[in-house]
Amino acid sequence: MSFSVPEIRKDFPIFSRSVSDGKKLVYLDSGATSQKPASVIEAESDFYRFHNAAAHRGAHQLAQEATDLYENARAEVASFIGAPGGPDEVIFTKNATESLNLLAYAMGNAQPGNRFALSAGDRIVVTEMEHHANLVPWQELTRRTGAQLAWFGLTDEGRLDLSDINSVITTNTKVVALTHQSNVLGTINPLAAIVARAHEVGAVVILDACQSVPHMPVAAADLDVDFLVFSGHKALGPTGVGVLWGRKELLEELPPFLFGGSMIKTVTMTSATWADVPAKFEAGVPNMAQAVGLAAALKYLTNLGMDSVHSHEVALTGYLLNKLNAIETIKIVGPTTAQSRGGSISFIVEDIHPHDLGQFLDSQGVAVRTGHHCAWPLARRLGIPASTRASIYIYNDENDCDVLVDSIVQGQKYFGRF
Repeated sequence: MSFSVPEIRKDFPIFSRSVSDGKKLVYLDSGATSQKPASVIEAESDFYRFHNAAAHRGAHQLAQEATDLYENARAEVASFIGAPGGPDEVIFTKNATESLNLLAYAMGNAQPGNRFALSAGDRIVVTEMEHHANLVPWQELTRRTGAQLAWFGLTDEGRLDLSDINSVITTNTKVVALTHQSNVLGTINPLAAIVARAHEVGAVVILDACQSVPHMPVAAADLDVDFLVFSGHKALGPTGVGVLWGRKELLEELPPFLFGGSMIKTVTMTSATWADVPAKFEAGVPNMAQAVGLAAALKYLTNLGMDSVHSHEVALTGYLLNKLNAIETIKIVGPTTAQSRGGSISFIVEDIHPHDLGQFLDSQGVAVRTGHHCAWPLARRLGIPASTRASIYIYNDENDCDVLVDSIVQGQKYFGRF
């Protein structure tokens, strides 16, 4: 199944506007947040227009409609990511950052005897390419518990160095948390060996799938990971909604993170017991309209076909890499071919600071990301202060890539490089 980018762009209202004094918008920052099709905007808006009430509260019709829409959204997510235990394994959060913090803080709440309890001598393993959202919570957990933080280093090409996997994932490792696809390098990490070693020593594997779930077919059961997180706003959905998927037996053993209404089974003046999963992790009135919008986004992607989405991005990534590699003054940060990499392409242009380049590209109607991309340790490993990142998605085509490259060349002339 293939699709037409011009037809897809018609579904996104934002592409009907111009930017920078009448220029066409070339949006190459989907790695930060994706644009939203009309169907998503309408789904969220219609919830407020016609069904607004507190889900799982009240016996009136609106409350039941809100509950049904919210739980249908949970089922849509479960289907989209291939949750082996169905909708009960899907927890709605604010975003992937909150999902990761939920796991880290819940583990910090685990009492001795609970499989998630950590203490001095235990180990948490991450990688040197992690987004801060999948690094800082684990740093804080080690600080709170006395556990040790270890990590996989990188090769000069920007891929994980697994040569010492057994000495990184040791027998005292409790958690292995890593990104599926780097938001800076575009690298798609090889999971099989990591998951196998982690499970061999009894560790749980937590996958940051923010940059993979929106861009390729992802089935939690096939990956054999234990927890998976992603953000709705990177998958054509609204802001304010994220997903935590976990194996139900693990979620049942994991302590709660937030406390209050909806997540309780019984309450007295001195104690409380917890509701069943997933309600145990969804305290308070949930982000209902945003969940409904996310369901609409995942239906949109399903209708396109995730195999087609991935094929389109692989081809376009290869095209843009070839264009950038042809310019001697541009250095790609990360893998220079499309093999086992996604559509986030970071680069440095000789003698032009990324922030200056980003501002010039904006004047040409090209939206990119500049900076350290919430990955300071990675930037230090690469020996760079910052980079420019172009990230592609379903609404981009070769013409967008051509405009980017032509604008870079113009920028070099503007800054006196040529």
